[in-house]
Amino acid sequence: MADLTPRAASLVVQSIVYGNPVADIIRAVRAVANSAAHTDGALSAWQVAIGDCSPAPLLDDALIASLTTEVVAAGGTFRYEFFDENLGHGGGHNRLEPGAESDLIFILNPDALVGPDTLRELLAGMADGVGAADGRQLPLDHPKYYEPDTGDASWASGACLMTRRETYRALGGFDHDSFFLYGDDVDYSWRVRLRGLRVIHVPAARVFHDKRLDVAGVLPPSDAERYYSAESALMLAHKYSRPKIVSSISAVFTRGGAGEAGTAALAEYERRRGLGILPTPLDSDHRVGQFIKGNYARHRQ
Repeated sequence: MADLTPRAASLVVQSIVYGNPVADIIRAVRAVANSAAHTDGALSAWQVAIGDCSPAPLLDDALIASLTTEVVAAGGTFRYEFFDENLGHGGGHNRLEPGAESDLIFILNPDALVGPDTLRELLAGMADGVGAADGRQLPLDHPKYYEPDTGDASWASGACLMTRRETYRALGGFDHDSFFLYGDDVDYSWRVRLRGLRVIHVPAARVFHDKRLDVAGVLPPSDAERYYSAESALMLAHKYSRPKIVSSISAVFTRGGAGEAGTAALAEYERRRGLGILPTPLDSDHRVGQFIKGNYARHRQ
């Protein structure tokens, strides 16, 4: 694999939207443009691409033209695609990805704002042998452990994930058939590592991800988060050859330990198993898949 030095890199920043406030989309695009302007020549070309899974287009022609003008003035290009169907996180990115060519892809949540030096730091992290990298999310960073000296981590968050386009295509992108909203980033990262590439965390690449605690100091999950997190727990355990963990999770869900979300997720898992459409198990020797106290990595203290 050829080494991509930062000064030779072209980049597409991809975001998938679904009913997001238009003001947030504009703010995110402007933050990307600002960050691209602070890469010290590390970008040869860059684009912001937005895929819209909403029931109706969020951006009208006038706003698309306005954003295009702003991005072009900053040195990039802008692309907007309305899908007219809800493809989920991975499905949306898979649909959007063939629309442009670049060395690297940056998967970015539409409610996430990159800092002025975020792209520069992530580009610097994409050295030879690195297949994917994520940044530090503020105000609540994910507590998954990473090696302090190398940044090596179990997986990279799909909220702010940079990867090589050649790797993305070789892997077939995200496994949308198995993971609609959650768990697809963990699965993608583990498949990157199974190819012999590294997955790293770059704490200097700061990303403001708009997550807020309630008055009790708890991050309250939505109904969708409850369901798809429960579903992905079963799917990841199955796909990464952990039948005992599948049985353990199933037992908890059968007892109602995860409420209606767990019951529904187990029913969907059993439906797929009955139809023979579960993913083919990988990682039979457990080289990359980590299942630690219900998490997919050891957590920092």
